[in-house]
Amino acid sequence: MTTPNVEFHTQGEAVDIRLSGEIDLANAAAVQNEINAAIDNHVNAVRVDLSDVTYLDSAGLRILFTLAGRLRTLQTTLELVVPSGSPVRRAVELSGLEPFTRLRNA
Repeated sequence: MTTPNVEFHTQGEAVDIRLSGEIDLANAAAVQNEINAAIDNHVNAVRVDLSDVTYLDSAGLRILFTLAGRLRTLQTTLELVVPSGSPVRRAVELSGLEPFTRLRNA
């Protein structure tokens, strides 16, 4: 198991978040808290880069659904950057998250 890492960069009203490592039930709450801390109510775009995520279980997908719901309330766009053909991409596609986000290839 690898420890997840959450990095973020704010540029005006946009936030770029880069996740790496494994995201699962054991660490999902900590990852969720870090993401929430990176986003205030004045943001107009959020991009989450999952290129370096090696494992994402249902708890990790719940983080993305929760984020999508929060951003929809704020009328803010969410873009996920996920390598095509990766297991993480497949999990995102199967989850039904796509209607709430824009998927982009890494």
